[in-house]
Amino acid sequence: MASLARILSRQIHLSARRHALSKFSMPAMSPTMTEGGITQWKKQEGESFSAGDVILEIETDKATIDVEAQDDGVLAKIISSDGTKNIRVGTTIAILAEEGDDLSAQEELPRGDRIFASPVAKKLALERGIPLGKVKGTGPEGRIILADVENYKLSSDATAVSSSTVVSQPGQPAEFIDIPLSSMRKTIGERLTKSKQDLPHYYVTTDIDMGRTLKLREVFNQSFSKEESKAKLSVNDFIVKATALALRDVPEVNSAWLDDKIRQYHRADISVAVATPTGLITPIIRDAGSKGLSTISTETKALAKKARDGKLQPNEYQGGSFTISNMGMMGVSHFTAIINPPQSAILALGSVVPTLVPVDNEKGFGTKQIMKATLSADHRVVDGAINAKFLQALKGYLENPLSFML
Repeated sequence: MASLARILSRQIHLSARRHALSKFSMPAMSPTMTEGGITQWKKQEGESFSAGDVILEIETDKATIDVEAQDDGVLAKIISSDGTKNIRVGTTIAILAEEGDDLSAQEELPRGDRIFASPVAKKLALERGIPLGKVKGTGPEGRIILADVENYKLSSDATAVSSSTVVSQPGQPAEFIDIPLSSMRKTIGERLTKSKQDLPHYYVTTDIDMGRTLKLREVFNQSFSKEESKAKLSVNDFIVKATALALRDVPEVNSAWLDDKIRQYHRADISVAVATPTGLITPIIRDAGSKGLSTISTETKALAKKARDGKLQPNEYQGGSFTISNMGMMGVSHFTAIINPPQSAILALGSVVPTLVPVDNEKGFGTKQIMKATLSADHRVVDGAINAKFLQALKGYLENPLSFML
């Protein structure tokens, strides 16, 4: 009887342990996130972790975000491997367990129609346009490995269009390359298409004399020592501050269209467009009107670096009230930008160009440092007169930058 009791006790113990396995689903890293990709698992199958440990990196439509463990545990099984994209929020991506659990239960998980392949095999299949569903896996438990993809021959009806590179004739350079969409690029395409289709855009441009701003910037930057050179101010820092002040003066532009109402903000949370390897993202300078030029400069540099590294947190790029897109440093003299809804406007800035203008002197002309500023506005929120009033306020601050110090 004692032996039977021990056996039953062990079976109950193992059953409880087996049921301790839990599903780990693709988390929603922001309120608007519907799907994401797995950049890299930081833990391997069978490896334990503690609360606070980073267990994987997830690619959202805006950034790459570390996912931390909420409790201690063990990564029992990885279902979605590195490089997997377009995973819906809530989809099971791994199985977690507790220390000491019977991990054999993971073998009972149904695989369904999911294709198991190594990351390098997936990458090569994507490059060659090979459907993984037709590749026979020779790895453990039928997993598709690199050699399987290398040895696979496309059927005769496979077309060149499905491949990432197409060669017209053997030995000739490829005619083109197809680049898979990143989550960020896909979202940018969807949002901007919807914005341009749904929002009644219109554009107003003004010329701003940046001469005094450039001189004041030079004076400030000359005061920094070599050790403080990283703290030097950029022209964009002055623009962010001037924009915040102009939004304070003309709050109708600092608004959002919310279908049944217009929300007018009391502070200027300015989104600054930053180009990254995977697309454009707009980190936010919060309450820019209350901050000095030095603080704006420091925050902008830090956020831009995080944006390029794909390390922005959702609160650092969500919720801005107005956007600035400055392409002046790229030699662009003038352009128009697409509004980032629900915001009602976006400011597009070109480069500062020495320009001959009429002046009251002996020659009758002179040279001024002119920058073209174009405000794209949503006509449902911002009327033409309000647009012009905002640009006039912006022009006033940038042409008289000492007003920042008052």
